[in-house]
Amino acid sequence: SHIPYPMTAFAALLISLPSAAGFGLAPAHAPPLRLRAPAVRACAPASEEVDVVVVGAGLGGLSCAGLLASQGLKVAVLESHYEIGGCAHEFNVNMDGKPVPSELLAKKPQPVFKFEAGPSLYSGLSADASPNPLKHIFQMVGEEPEWINYDTWGAHLPEVPEGYELSIGAENFMEILRRYGGPTAREDWDRLAEQLMPLTKGVTALPSTAVRGDAGVLLTLGARYPRAFLDVILNAQKITAPFDLEAYGVRDPFLKNYLDLIAFLLQGLPSNGTLTAVMAFMVDEFYKPDAVMDFPKGGSGAMAAALARGVTKHAGCSVRTSTPVEEVVVEEGRAAGVRLKGGRLLRAKRAVVSNADLHNTFRMVPEGAHAGFDEERDALLAPAAPVYSDDDGPADGAGLPLCKSFMHLHLGVRADAMPPDLPPQWTVVNSWDVPIDAPGNVIVVSVPSILDPSLAPEGHHVLHAYVPATEPYSEWEGLNRNSAEYRAKKAEAAEVLWRAVERQIPDVRERATVTMVGTPLTHERFLRRHRGTYGPELSAADSAFPGARTAVDGLLTCGDSCWPGIGVPAVAGSGIAAAHAVTGAGAQRELLREMRERGTLLPA
Repeated sequence: SHIPYPMTAFAALLISLPSAAGFGLAPAHAPPLRLRAPAVRACAPASEEVDVVVVGAGLGGLSCAGLLASQGLKVAVLESHYEIGGCAHEFNVNMDGKPVPSELLAKKPQPVFKFEAGPSLYSGLSADASPNPLKHIFQMVGEEPEWINYDTWGAHLPEVPEGYELSIGAENFMEILRRYGGPTAREDWDRLAEQLMPLTKGVTALPSTAVRGDAGVLLTLGARYPRAFLDVILNAQKITAPFDLEAYGVRDPFLKNYLDLIAFLLQGLPSNGTLTAVMAFMVDEFYKPDAVMDFPKGGSGAMAAALARGVTKHAGCSVRTSTPVEEVVVEEGRAAGVRLKGGRLLRAKRAVVSNADLHNTFRMVPEGAHAGFDEERDALLAPAAPVYSDDDGPADGAGLPLCKSFMHLHLGVRADAMPPDLPPQWTVVNSWDVPIDAPGNVIVVSVPSILDPSLAPEGHHVLHAYVPATEPYSEWEGLNRNSAEYRAKKAEAAEVLWRAVERQIPDVRERATVTMVGTPLTHERFLRRHRGTYGPELSAADSAFPGARTAVDGLLTCGDSCWPGIGVPAVAGSGIAAAHAVTGAGAQRELLREMRERGTLLPA
C-alpha cells in the first residue's frame, strides 16, 4: 500500500535473518522442511493431488508459486476473489459504474476503467540489474510486464500548498531543499548522506534471492558473497537500529518533516520507527542521478498476470479464481492439503503455503488440530486481549498490533477536465503540526492513465486517491454497509480525498462519470483482510515479523503479515523465502547461478 521502494524488502530480508525461520514461536534453527509424503488417513477421498497448494493469489503467493513451478513442482494457487493480485489487484468498472470480472471482459470486450486496489508507485523494476526482489522473480519465472518510465512527482506540502512538480533524483531534491529548507538543510543532508552511504555497500551486493531463514544462508550468501556478507554482519547493529534523525545531526525542520513523510510512505511508520537500512537505501537510490519511477503497462493487473503466467505455463500447474479455501487439513502434525468450500479435498504432497493474513491463516487451521499452532495463535493474535493500533485496548494486552486501514476514491473522469501538465502522481500533506500518520493527513493521488491511456475508455482518465494506512477501523466497526448511516459516513470520510484531487483538478466533481468510495469495510470484505488492515504495525524497535515457517510441518506463510513485512518488494521477498524453504539451498544456489550468467544480479 505504501511506496513499493525496491530496497525496503531487501533490507528487511537481510536484517531479519535470525528470526526468519520462525513463525512466532518456531525456533530460529528450525531444520529444513521435510519433504516426506504425508500419511493418508481415512477421510474424504482426494479428487486431486499436487506438490504444493498456495492459498491466495496475492503478489507474495504468486511469486512463491512461480518459483516452485519453475523448479518442476506441481503447484495449485487457490484464490477466493474473481481477480488475482490480492491487495494489489486491478478491477474493471464499465461506463455505467458496474464491475466487470476480467474473465467476462475477455469474452465480451467493452470500454472499462481499470482501477487499482493498491499501490501505484513502483521503482527498481525496469532495469535489468536491480535489487528489487520482484524484479528477480519476474526474471526467474521468465514472465514480465512492459515497463513505462517517468520521473515527475508532484507534492502539496504545508510550505507550498499550491504544490510543486519536479523530477525525482539528486539534483532536483537539492532544489527542493534550497526552496523550502532552512539555512542548515543542505548541510544536514550532506552530513546524513555521508554517514548512511557506507552502510549500503555490503547490503546492495547481496541479492535478496540468496537470503534464507536457516543455516543454508551460509551456502547461498556466505560462500558466494563473503566480503559483503561480513560487512553486513559487522554493521548489523547500525543497519538494524531505528532511524534517529537527531543522532545523525539533522536539525532543519523541513528536512526532518520530509524524511518522516518518505519513511511513512515507505513503511507506514515515521522515520523513528523505520530501519536505518531502509532510510540508507532511500538516500542511495531515490535521489541518485537519473532516477526514474516505473509503471507496468496495463496497470497492476499486468504484474499479477505475468506472475500467473509464470505458474500456468508449466504442465500440471494452475491459478484458480473464485476458489475459497475453508480449512488447511492437518494429519499427524503435518499440513496434508486443503478443504475447499463445498468439501472437496486437494492434497499437497510437499507443502501448503498461506498467502492469507495472519488471522485468516489461523482461522483455516481449527483449534485443537495442532498444539504448537494453537500456542502461536495465542501468542500472535491474543484473542482475549487484542491490542490494535486503531483501538483503545487494555494496557497489558498482548498480540501483534495492526496497521490502520485505508480510504479510497476511484474516479472515472472526462479527459477534458484534466490540466494539460497534470503529473501522474502527487502527494498531499495537510499539516506538519500533527503526527504524519494522523487520519487524513497524508493523501496519495495517482492518474495512471496519463502514463498508459489503455487503462481508461477513450476520452477519459482513471484516478485513484487514498489515505495510506491512517483510517481507524474502529470508527466503521459494526456499521451496516446497506444503511444510510454508512453511506453518509463514506461521503464524509471521502471529503479529504476529494480535496486532495481538487488541488490539481478544481472541477473534478462535475467531470467525474464514475465514482467509487472504498472504506475499511471494503477492504475487509473484498480483500479478506482482518479489520481491513494490510498487516502488523511493527516498528524497527519492535520484534521482527513472523517468519515463513509455522509450528505445523509443511505449512508455510508469505505475504504482508509475515517476514519481511509490508510493501510490494517485501511480499515478493516473503514469496522467495517460502519457496526456498520448500526447495532447499541446492535449488536456490542453482537459480542464483542462472541469474548471474544472465547478468541480472548487481555486481558483488
